[in-house]
Amino acid sequence: MSESISQTAKVNLQGNEIELPLIIGTEDEVGIDISSLRSNTGAVTLDVGYKNTGSTTSNITFLDGEKGVLRHRGYAIEELAEKADFLEVAYLLIYGELPTETEFNQWDHDIRRHTLVNEDMENIFKAWPTGSHPMGQLIAMISSLSSFYPESLNPNISEEDRSRTIRRLLAKMPTICSMIHKKRIGHPLIYPQNNLNYVENYLNMTFKHVTEDYELDPVFVSAMNKLLILHADHEQNCSASTVRLVGSSHANLYASISAGVAALWGPLHGGANQKVIEMLEAIKADGGNASKYIEKAKDKDDPFRLMGFGHRVYKNFDPRAKIIKKSADDVLNKLGINDPTLEIAKKLEEAALSDEYFIERKLFPNVDFYSGIIYRAMGFPVEMFTVLFALGRLPGWIAQWKEMMDNRQPIGRPRQIYTGPAIRPYVDLDKR
Repeated sequence: MSESISQTAKVNLQGNEIELPLIIGTEDEVGIDISSLRSNTGAVTLDVGYKNTGSTTSNITFLDGEKGVLRHRGYAIEELAEKADFLEVAYLLIYGELPTETEFNQWDHDIRRHTLVNEDMENIFKAWPTGSHPMGQLIAMISSLSSFYPESLNPNISEEDRSRTIRRLLAKMPTICSMIHKKRIGHPLIYPQNNLNYVENYLNMTFKHVTEDYELDPVFVSAMNKLLILHADHEQNCSASTVRLVGSSHANLYASISAGVAALWGPLHGGANQKVIEMLEAIKADGGNASKYIEKAKDKDDPFRLMGFGHRVYKNFDPRAKIIKKSADDVLNKLGINDPTLEIAKKLEEAALSDEYFIERKLFPNVDFYSGIIYRAMGFPVEMFTVLFALGRLPGWIAQWKEMMDNRQPIGRPRQIYTGPAIRPYVDLDKR
């Protein structure tokens, strides 16, 4: 929990000096509270892209990119990924503590009983052109839930109804994601089986065919569980900030989350693992010489960049990548895959982990590199990768929305520095 400390920062603007309080977080992060800056000086700060601006205090996730640390509510991501079920982590993010066994059983039961979606939602699919992008479909499907459950539109929704809305969205997300996949390949939909857990149910709905049985592979289930946990929340990133900003207008949960999905859709955010596979395919199409592309990556005059290496936040090894690397190895070993594209990935990984050029620059494989490999090996089409990211990130988005609402934060309204023309007279059309 953040708190004010006695120290202040002084700002002297055109002879007007004011003191601004410092805010210190649990992990000794220091921020300057500029809430009174404009009212006292008439000035605002300019921080393009909000790279140095804290938009909120938060109890949910701590991230230290320099040290490669990621914790949810104080729990290390390494421990959660190794020991926890995805729904446990979802509960932790949304409600602040790991559930007791009784709480978890009720949470799991509530989510299982909401897995079905209204049959009328199939009509939405029928209206889309063939080949519509899965993320566009996901945005529309999530947003449409507010029409099926109009009580969510009430800004003064009761705590009971809000809790039901949260469980309902978590429950229906795997069903919707699997529907998108099935429709995309022209196969009949598979209904949820509530005797299966969250991850098992999703894999069954996605890969089972109506004409035959589907046997769940524990290696796949474990890998998928870890991937969802590793994507569950990542502090105030583009999509989480979007969810909070949209939610600050008291937009309902479904609308706020669909806005987060839209932000995630951008290739600079959620599309990174898709870019990894596209890069590997391009290398394969050029003869499959991984060494050639390693040298191209080292050449500062060559525009080629290795996708899935390094991270804009982590200046060390992405802690999530260390965890998922083993799952990637387990999946590939289990399948015994002879895939030229995945062989190229292994060569790139080996080079990045042993070549001094990459080590010095800390260009290690990140979570997007390994997740793309796993998803491809499991049989997911590349267009579904960002949908899978959204499936994992959902509890984090919900937690961010809920925290913002619980804290009664005001509507978001960033300022700007106007750089357009000064006042000028209107010129009649015939004189222009």
